[in-house]
Amino acid sequence: MKRIVLFVLACLFSLTMVAQEKKSKNKKVEFKVAGNCGMCEKRIEKAAYSVKGVKNAEWHSDHGDIHLVIDETKCSAEDVAKAIAAVGHDTGSVKAQDSVYDKLHGCCLYERMK
Repeated sequence: MKRIVLFVLACLFSLTMVAQEKKSKNKKVEFKVAGNCGMCEKRIEKAAYSVKGVKNAEWHSDHGDIHLVIDETKCSAEDVAKAIAAVGHDTGSVKAQDSVYDKLHGCCLYERMK
């Protein structure tokens, strides 16, 4: 009888664990990041890697987007977007400050949306 009760409790506990929303440790994320050149690529990827939880970051100048693999238990895509905007590059959700954008190298001054 004791074993049956323990088995039922273990089944209920496992069902509760499955029902909870799990945050992925290897979530793939993609969003737009404005930039022009190789210097932009280095700056954008360095900013992305500065966020704890970013496992991989690749910015593609031809498409103007960044592909990330992040640990959602440590960071979010919004955290990465804020870090990238802080170094002068507009993202789909966060705009860089004008003062930071103005300090970018001449070839890195991309066309900003108003």
